[in-house]
Amino acid sequence: MNGRETGNGAQAVELKGAFLPVTEDRLAWLALVLTPGLGPRRILRSVEKAGSARRLLDMPLTELEGLNLPMQTAQFVHSGMARKAADEELERMVQTGAGFLTHADEAYPVRLREIFDAPPVLWLRGDASLLSRPSIAVVGTRRPSPYGTGMAEMLARDLSARGLLIVSGMARGVDTAAHKGALAAKKPTLAVWGTGVDVIYPKENKSLAEQIISTGGAIISEMPLGTFPAPQNFPKRNRILSGLSVGVLVVEGGEFSGTRVTARCAIEQNRDVFAVPGNVTNKNAWGPNTLIKQGAKLTATWEDVWEELPTDVRMELDGQPGIASEGPSAASLFEEKPLPPAEESLLRVLRHDEALQMEEILEKLEGEMSSSEIYTALFELELAGRIRQLPGKNYVKSFPAAFHKE
Repeated sequence: MNGRETGNGAQAVELKGAFLPVTEDRLAWLALVLTPGLGPRRILRSVEKAGSARRLLDMPLTELEGLNLPMQTAQFVHSGMARKAADEELERMVQTGAGFLTHADEAYPVRLREIFDAPPVLWLRGDASLLSRPSIAVVGTRRPSPYGTGMAEMLARDLSARGLLIVSGMARGVDTAAHKGALAAKKPTLAVWGTGVDVIYPKENKSLAEQIISTGGAIISEMPLGTFPAPQNFPKRNRILSGLSVGVLVVEGGEFSGTRVTARCAIEQNRDVFAVPGNVTNKNAWGPNTLIKQGAKLTATWEDVWEELPTDVRMELDGQPGIASEGPSAASLFEEKPLPPAEESLLRVLRHDEALQMEEILEKLEGEMSSSEIYTALFELELAGRIRQLPGKNYVKSFPAAFHKE
């Protein structure tokens, strides 16, 4: 998004090739969000009572106080400080290439508008039209097992290839794997941040953020520019993840993780919840396994999500040109092509969810295969993409999706 001057001198921001004028009403929404003491619900109620956001900025102080606004908040609005803050924020947006959507804008996502405490303003970088597409949120722990990373990436790629927009928070772990899965399918993805859209967090995901934007994706936040990561921001962010989406897919998460917050938001917002089952000895399996016990849809392949989608969503996705033929065929955890006996034996001892060191592999196959046969089989399997080597000569079994050849 870039700023420019329209014919009448009003400033505008560019949303995917179309100029959206920064009207007095849109600027008023921005001013209200930047006013201390005003949360989403209070802003939405106040605008509804006043008739418009612009009307609030023009109200006498007594009328503002009559809306049950705190004294300092009412004075901030009445004195013009809120409007000044909005002007300064708009200037920063122009400088950083960001833009914004208000709750009153036609482009504001319909599903998000339905939730109890919808954000009055969304800061945005990238393609705003993505926000109206059918999407699924993929969430999970920041410290996933190799199994969790692989499942998140595989499912995100397969669902993205079939037209569902992948939404996640770009945090370490499962979030990052989900975004990478969508990018692997050569599809856009949407990241919802708990910081300003100009503050990349975590910093190691800078290249991922740039790739999301450059490939037609988008980054959104309800936080003003310059907002740095704070613990309280991320639980608030989670309601947006679920609110934007038709469902939430949980891939690993501990008993007290933020993943539980997102799943709870999804349930409260009447969204579907999907969960990938995990090894019961893994503490990160507690979240998805518990959700499955409580009624979440057990998910192993993209079809498990697809068959639960609302009919209108499936019809919309089926109607997209080229979707049915794009992407690899459905990946199964249990279907693999026949292999030479040595490689079959090696795959038998390796697992998706737990890495084995070389010494453990040699010990498990002692008497069945020589060490040279094991080394050769490891090399062939890694070359074929059926296994992955992790740091410290640890090996895990790859998911079938990883070795479909194009």
